[in-house]
Amino acid sequence: MSGVLTATPRVRVIQRGALVILVVSAIINYADRAALAVANPLIRQDLGLSIADMGYLLSAFLWAYAFAQLPGGALVDRLGPRLLLALGLAFWSCAQFLGGLVQGFGQFFGARVMLGIGEAPQFPTSARVVRDWFNQRERGLPTGIANNAAPALGTAIAAPLLTYLMLAVGWRAMFMVMGAAGLVVAVVWYITYRDPAQFALDPGEKTYLTQGDPPSQGARITFREWRLLFRFRSTWGMILSNCGCVYLLWLYNAWLPGYLEIERHMSVRFTGWAAAIPPAFGMVGALVGGRVCDILLRRGVKPVSSRKYPAAISVLGAAACTLGAAFVASNTMAIVFIAATLFCNSFTGACAWSAASVVAPANCTASVGSMMNFGSYLAGALAPVVTGVIVQWTGSFVPALIVGAMVAVAGAASWVFILGEPISAMDMDAISAPVSAHPQRR
Repeated sequence: MSGVLTATPRVRVIQRGALVILVVSAIINYADRAALAVANPLIRQDLGLSIADMGYLLSAFLWAYAFAQLPGGALVDRLGPRLLLALGLAFWSCAQFLGGLVQGFGQFFGARVMLGIGEAPQFPTSARVVRDWFNQRERGLPTGIANNAAPALGTAIAAPLLTYLMLAVGWRAMFMVMGAAGLVVAVVWYITYRDPAQFALDPGEKTYLTQGDPPSQGARITFREWRLLFRFRSTWGMILSNCGCVYLLWLYNAWLPGYLEIERHMSVRFTGWAAAIPPAFGMVGALVGGRVCDILLRRGVKPVSSRKYPAAISVLGAAACTLGAAFVASNTMAIVFIAATLFCNSFTGACAWSAASVVAPANCTASVGSMMNFGSYLAGALAPVVTGVIVQWTGSFVPALIVGAMVAVAGAASWVFILGEPISAMDMDAISAPVSAHPQRR
């Protein structure tokens, strides 16, 4: 592409500052999710819960998170990332703090639902911030960093850090410390971040931020535009395609410590370190996936194709490695296969969130991303429950891993056969016209 502009030094500073805070908030986001899984054995013992009960608790967050995605993403596009992420951070941090005060299943269930609602704006916000502050050809890597590498890093850090806190001060204090940390980050984000409209950008900076994007109808999404998104094949492709990736993600996020202790007979102390290895590989996979998207786009591959085909290949790799983990006898090789699974899975996730920035107009980015996350987390919400029930029925994690691999294969097929062309503002105008004027839906 000729005539491509580069970011000015001022824009680079804004990009880096926003990314740093998004990374920190995403690390806390995933550490807060992981707290229940890390403390699983102690919480079951203290509160008298069964393995199936823990599956329901782990899933409570996911159901709330999934259904909060649709209004959450629309509100990010409507009110802006600055306000929505600050409110979400504060709300979920209070929920995490309350998790340390619960006395039974019902209270814990309520705290996890609150956590899911509060965390909903995090990743649609990141997708919108990257869309707002990065050129189309540069969005893959920062999206991979904010929406996939940071969560993987958070998961990797969470296992040893939360295990240390849990053993040092107890699982209740562990929840409260994490809640307090999130409140601090919420204040920092609100004080420091600003949307592009709040800056006096020069013409070159404005061109850099919008070059190559489909035209948008306005800075804020309307309810009409949000509703029309559901009439496009590409929206449904986004909703369905990432289901396999997120199902596998939450199979491991929810049950990896329990799997290593129950199936592989590792000690709680050793599990804290062993469970940190696969997410570290996931962080690398996210960086590689985002970079690959950018390279393919710069070499002339169409924006959507530069995302969907690498995503399909990598999620198939995740399925194959999950099967390897299911059947290998060696504990070391099981961890190797799980690490490879999370590398491929995060590669896919980086492609998926990067696709949100090229599938729809700028003012719909967070909405499309949240729609994708809604569908993905409906699948993800099933993973802890299905896994817990299968393990309780069979006494083994092997059938649960096989089911996860099958869901991942279905996700790969959706990437290839359902996700279509980008949606433009003109497409949305055309599809809302009288029936006789409708073009073929894409």
